[in-house]
Amino acid sequence: IAMALACEPELLIADEPTTALDVTVQRKILLLLKELQQRLNMSLLLISHDLNLVHSVAQRVCVMRAGEIVEQADCKSLFKSPQHPYSRLLLDAEPAGEPLPRDTRETVLQVDNLKVWFSLTGGVLRRHKEYLKAVDDISLSIQRGKTLGIVGESGSGKSTLGQAILRLLESQGSIRFRGQALDGLSQKQMRPWRKEMQVVFQDPYGSLSPRMSVAQIISEGLEVHSQFNPTQCDAEVIRALEEVGIDPQCRHRYPHEFSGGQRQRIAIARALVLKPALILLDEPTSALDRTVQKQVVALLRDLQQKHGLTYLFISHDLAVVQALAHDVIVVKDGKVVERGASHDVFESPQHPYTQELLAAAHPE
Repeated sequence: IAMALACEPELLIADEPTTALDVTVQRKILLLLKELQQRLNMSLLLISHDLNLVHSVAQRVCVMRAGEIVEQADCKSLFKSPQHPYSRLLLDAEPAGEPLPRDTRETVLQVDNLKVWFSLTGGVLRRHKEYLKAVDDISLSIQRGKTLGIVGESGSGKSTLGQAILRLLESQGSIRFRGQALDGLSQKQMRPWRKEMQVVFQDPYGSLSPRMSVAQIISEGLEVHSQFNPTQCDAEVIRALEEVGIDPQCRHRYPHEFSGGQRQRIAIARALVLKPALILLDEPTSALDRTVQKQVVALLRDLQQKHGLTYLFISHDLAVVQALAHDVIVVKDGKVVERGASHDVFESPQHPYTQELLAAAHPE
């Protein structure tokens, strides 16, 4: 923003300025844009798929589809009474509903007193000075077929927690997966368990290798774990693609030939093909527009119901968390500040930090 304002422009074009930012940072950027616009008497052209942001900033709105403006009106009129079917589709695309009910007592994941501390050095001799407590004494558990949502600001420790649970980072504490203690296992001993614990990353544009075809991407895990011969691998790839709604005939194409939503479906297929018990979903919808988000949430629900999957769902998008998670923990500075059933946390937050997150998610 500072670079853009250096030449004192009359028009500032803000192209998705808050995409992938957590709700509190989004709110700060929103307030900053409003303040700058008033102080500099500057026009603002805001490009966004975040309808809450548009509603908070814009006086007039244009809705585009396939390179054409299909509707334009003042902001209040368009949000209250959209005329074009596509505008109505966008406004109806907010992830909604509640997580599917699950009655199970089987604990898939039990984490106790998990810590991930990074040593910080300083001075001429680069000696140890203190620790950054990225994850500080966190405990959690997830039952089979349920979703645990982990929410918090950027830098709160959410992704570090997920990586530590998957044993991708060194940690202290106890991690039990399906009754097996994972802490202390060597990399070789961990290998049979890794196919049971899969991950879907945030960026569908960066998490799929551009040098590999879709079939190669999805079958890689099968080859690593030596489960099937090439013919069987291809059959499993076809099955996985059908389950996520991608035409199997496209399996020899490359990631750049697919949209963001389709790429994320491919990433889900890659995780699904090994038939895992637990999938870590690390911000899987943050780079997608609302209509695609709604489709991905519906897909994740369907797969969970069909396969009894357990999800560890990391996100700063509270609407998506509320639609998918049975239980929620709120993380701040590496510590859990609030936990409980999703409905209770979102309807009646107890901790000031949780209240701040919810307030930032619904700016006036």
